[in-house]
Amino acid sequence: MFVVTGRILSIRTNSIRSIIHQTLAKTLCSSSAVIKRTSLYEFHLERGAKMVPFAGYSMPISYNDLSIRDSHLHTSSNVSLFDVSHMLQLELYGKDRVKFLEKLVVADVENLPINGATLTLYTNANGGIIDDLIVSKKPDALYIVSNASRSEEDLKHLEEQMAQFIQTNPGSDLNMKILNDKSLLAFQGPKAAETIQQKLESVDLNSLKFMNGIETVYDGIPIRLTRCGYTGEDGFEIQVSNEQAANLADKLLQQPVSRLAGLGARDSLRLEAGLCLYGNDINMTTTPIQATLAWTIAKRRRTEANFLGAEIILQEMKDKPKIKRIGLVGAKSGPPVRAGSKIYKDSVMNEENLIGKTTSGCPSPSMGQNIAMAYVKSSSSKVGTSLFCEVRGKLYEYHVSKMPFVPSKYYL
Repeated sequence: MFVVTGRILSIRTNSIRSIIHQTLAKTLCSSSAVIKRTSLYEFHLERGAKMVPFAGYSMPISYNDLSIRDSHLHTSSNVSLFDVSHMLQLELYGKDRVKFLEKLVVADVENLPINGATLTLYTNANGGIIDDLIVSKKPDALYIVSNASRSEEDLKHLEEQMAQFIQTNPGSDLNMKILNDKSLLAFQGPKAAETIQQKLESVDLNSLKFMNGIETVYDGIPIRLTRCGYTGEDGFEIQVSNEQAANLADKLLQQPVSRLAGLGARDSLRLEAGLCLYGNDINMTTTPIQATLAWTIAKRRRTEANFLGAEIILQEMKDKPKIKRIGLVGAKSGPPVRAGSKIYKDSVMNEENLIGKTTSGCPSPSMGQNIAMAYVKSSSSKVGTSLFCEVRGKLYEYHVSKMPFVPSKYYL
């Protein structure tokens, strides 16, 4: 539990805000970039949003009515609405769409059921991760949602690979459409299903399991509803036209258990859930094996080994990685670690004892303890191992933990 005296609680809340700002800073757009706005920009301002530049967009990090910590806790006990319209949405069409995409990702897209979805990875020829993404299999297309911070790189990669595919496969049938006319909302928390069910037409959400989607209508508004999210909670990502986005958001917030939430709470929730943030916890030089994401590589894909970087990735899986991503849990007191903190195998700070560094970290609102993700030498990655993180020139003891830090609540 958090200490409840006003002064200490204020310090902890400020720590969360500071850590979240620094974690997200890696994804902030460059000063020379034009700041874009989602279709809900004015909607956010009217409701007291604190806006920040993020991945090329002006996005809400929090709202005046709730601190980041309180917004996090509200999400995990009720339901929160997040604007994630900055994410890159696109569709692949044509009879060769599955064959093409499987050259770029590690998922078994071919055997994904209609309206099924999966988390997967774009890999490069060196075995690194270009991006993480969710692929949904519609009857006539593949619907893809990937990170806003990687949109330029993802599109360049897709366009280059598509040109190469068409050149080497004369007569191929393949097209791509970027869905600039669509917004995306995330409705997350244990009360998400019961709340949205009240005005949902012709769909029993008890039958819609985690990572499955459907096109339906909510209170007169056409939507695509996918039972997924990046918070560790039950919930949905809702695709809606830009013209109807504010109307839909307003309707969802009319329920007393619903509150708006921003990037701050989303980041602390995904960290408690043990989920990676691109640019912090995974990047172009990180392999799926080092990132403990081998589970995303489908059995058939391992056998066929025909995705980019497959030889390197599968060999590392066989040999075991020299470094790996771990979770760390610290004490209830002391400063939280930030991304880039050095990690030592014992309490002596020297190069011989240096074994890795943190990639994300914050005070956990749910646990009341400091948590972090890190990459360390595999020899020091066993759960329960004591390690020491450097914060402002001093060492603080942490223990290697299983992830997720907080049990996930997906509707399986």
